[in-house]
Amino acid sequence: MNADLEKLQKELNYRFNQSALLLEAVTHRSAQGANNERLEFLGDSILNFVIASELYQRRPTDTEGILSRLRASLVNRDSLAELARELDLGAYLRLGSGEMKAGASSRLDFIRCPGSRLRCRLFGWRL
Repeated sequence: MNADLEKLQKELNYRFNQSALLLEAVTHRSAQGANNERLEFLGDSILNFVIASELYQRRPTDTEGILSRLRASLVNRDSLAELARELDLGAYLRLGSGEMKAGASSRLDFIRCPGSRLRCRLFGWRL
């Protein structure tokens, strides 16, 4: 594993069991080879479930509508991008040359937290 990903794991205070999956999780489709799109699909689904479950348990008197709005406010591009920026995750993304030239690693609409386990840790919850 490269030094950047070792540094990322240290900063997150979390050691990934499968380093190949971590590398895939930080690889954008513009880079050659395996990329994070399938992991992002899975991670988004898991994150939605985990957040919904936590809200359901922590807010037993709220209606479905309230719970849905709360989940949507937590699990959306802007909130996840802000967390990614706070952790400087853009510095760890593997991008193709076109995306690098366009400055994609710092654009708010581009940065998303890769990997469901990482996303859950950002919210302080465990899978």
